[in-house]
Amino acid sequence: MEALVRSTAGAPPLHTAKLSRLAVSNRIFAAVYASAVLALLYHRLETLAHLLHSSTTTTISSILISISLLIADLILAFMWATLQSFRMRPVCRTEYPDNLKKVVKESDFPAMDVFICTADPYKEPPMGVVNTALSVMAYDYPAEKVSVYVSDDGGSAMTLFALVEAAKFAAHWLPFCRKNDVVDRSPEVFFAANDCRNSETENIKVSNLLHHKR
Repeated sequence: MEALVRSTAGAPPLHTAKLSRLAVSNRIFAAVYASAVLALLYHRLETLAHLLHSSTTTTISSILISISLLIADLILAFMWATLQSFRMRPVCRTEYPDNLKKVVKESDFPAMDVFICTADPYKEPPMGVVNTALSVMAYDYPAEKVSVYVSDDGGSAMTLFALVEAAKFAAHWLPFCRKNDVVDRSPEVFFAANDCRNSETENIKVSNLLHHKR
């Protein structure tokens, strides 16, 4: 860890973190809520102690109910307490992906596996799966270190055909994205936001339409 810190000392930041304005209000709320929880648990314990030391008229069912309520409150209090670590110091991060290549060589980038899961071609249209796969394949990342896997639990022939056509269109789309430094690398988003005035973009759009019509 020390070697990594020294090697990146003076390098441009990959991200910055700023304490969220919600931190103070979250802490005040947590203090009030914790006081209420402790008061409730004290009440449960006091009630149980009273039942155990009362006269013989106390029924076993009353004691069991009191113990059950105490256990339920303890479980809920534990669940609430374990979530507070995420809210005591919330931060807002700003990432600078453009600085990554200034800090680490591309040859040292880790390999990345991306899994895209789908099941029903009617609830999850194949075009959405195709656009997701193409946008991942077009990441500004070393191509040899990105592997994309599509898992179709429904075994749809429609989804398979769409992905076969997408693989053909990727031969045009990926070089186009890298050459023009496209930010929105999902074809659906890109063509919806661009009017395709230049010839190269128009050719890519025509190629996209041809593959979709097949």
